[in-house]
Amino acid sequence: MPRIDVHHHFFPLTLDKVNTGKDVGFRTPAENLPWDPEISIRSMDSSGINIALLSFPAIASGSISEENRRITRDRNLFVTGICRKYPGRFGYFATLPFLDDIEGVLEEIRYTLDELGAQGISMSSSYGEGPSARYIGDDTYDPIWAELNRRQTVVFLHGAQTPSTTPYPHPSLGVPIVEVPNETFKAASHLVVTGRKRKYPDVKVILAHLGGSAPYLAPRVAVLSRHMGCPLTPNEIMDDFKTFYYETALSAHEVTLSAMQSFVSHDRILFGTDFPAVSTEMSSWYTNNLETFYRDEGDILEMINYKNALTLFPNLQTNFPH
Repeated sequence: MPRIDVHHHFFPLTLDKVNTGKDVGFRTPAENLPWDPEISIRSMDSSGINIALLSFPAIASGSISEENRRITRDRNLFVTGICRKYPGRFGYFATLPFLDDIEGVLEEIRYTLDELGAQGISMSSSYGEGPSARYIGDDTYDPIWAELNRRQTVVFLHGAQTPSTTPYPHPSLGVPIVEVPNETFKAASHLVVTGRKRKYPDVKVILAHLGGSAPYLAPRVAVLSRHMGCPLTPNEIMDDFKTFYYETALSAHEVTLSAMQSFVSHDRILFGTDFPAVSTEMSSWYTNNLETFYRDEGDILEMINYKNALTLFPNLQTNFPH
């Protein structure tokens, strides 16, 4: 069965130093570093993945500067080159400048979607550090959401590597394991309670890792955020959570997939791996779980593995096996 991987990273070591994960309590598999497209293609071939949509790892830090714009443009040109060198194997979500740079962000959206052919846009859950950090539903970013909505853009939303005060509880429970999924939930919740998800319904937002903790904490938001002043009713809040898309990277298991069945319709779930941040063996454990869970429901498995992605990205139909 064909597969489209919507959560697949690229590490452009020739352009800038990429965080290998050590400072946040995680080890990127040594065999995947330094990364190049051939490493991904070998993993894709062994995992039955036809197409991978590349994204740069979520980065919340930055500044409003020409240097930040230049680095961002270099990353997008780099990944565009990969897609052109390996036609039919890769697409990508464009990286944006530091989100407070509204003018720079709007220009990069235009350039990457109109001239470079990006499949969509990649966003971090928040931008900035400490008390100055803003989550993506902030009023400041309204012009960006308005433009994305006008274009009916697909946005891949990934939790930032934001440490807690611990900064994490144990060497085997680093930031990517215990904090990043909660950052995804916090960003999704922020879009819902601020009304941005409802105000800009034509932006198609994919939440990484099955939304992190979103499926389990959404009911908590529904009642308690209403109590704290959110104008939406509990049912409206729950309905808005159900309008996100959710991808399976590092998350597919009987427990989580059972929860997703009662949370969203099957056309809202996409396939992902998080390679090369993890090994092929690690991502395959989740893929096997997904196949086992839906072993008697091949039509649903087809939707998750590739059909839902083809609906979101119809231009991937070209040269795609049928």
